[in-house]
Parts: sequence; C-alpha cells; structure tokens
Amino acid sequence: MGQSKPIRPIAIVVEDDDIQREMLTMLLEDNNFDVLQCEDAETAALAVKARHPSLIVTDISLVGKMNGVDLAHFAQQQNAGMRIVVISGRPLPGPLPPGARFITKPVFPTALLAETAQ
Repeated sequence: MGQSKPIRPIAIVVEDDDIQREMLTMLLEDNNFDVLQCEDAETAALAVKARHPSLIVTDISLVGKMNGVDLAHFAQQQNAGMRIVVISGRPLPGPLPPGARFITKPVFPTALLAETAQ
C-alpha cells in the first residue's frame, strides 16, 4: 500500500491584484496550506461553502458587490472557528467579526504567518 499524503489545511486568498494574490498564495503554500485563489468575494463565498477552509486571507477593496469585510462576516456565519485575516492599505470600513484579524499593507510574511498560527 502506498503512503497517503498528509491532509493540509485549506486557505482561500482573496485579492484582486494578481501579483499580491500570487505572493500571498506562495507564502501560505510554503507554510503547509492548500490554497484556493479568488479575485472577488462572491467567488470566495462560493468556495467557502464548497471547500470549508480553515483560513481566509482577504483584501478589503475587491471588485464586485461584496468587500472583504462583508466576506469576513459571511465566512464566520458559515464556520465560527475559521481564521480570518483581512488586509488593506486603507482603514477598515466597518467592524470585523469577532476573532477576525486586520493587517495593514504592505503585508510582512512574519505578521501574516503569526496571524495564521493563532
């Protein structure tokens, strides 16, 4: 019998900037996450329902009707134990759900990894 691969936690990275999204993805993959990439919150919301991630990292300003704060509230309603990290170079437009964390851009790898380990 072959050895099965260990199951890695699923993370969703939501960022409309391709370069930022790829950098965040590489950082999380290098730290043992399977990463799904989304460029808008609506697509991410569908992925939250379908894939049940343990972590979401989302920008606030996104294309579409939902922003990252909206997505954070939606994700917490789906799974109260999910880790949520919201990132932005701008101030928060409203309160985050309890337990969600906010990191200002530029995102330093050590800051993001510290929040994902919580």
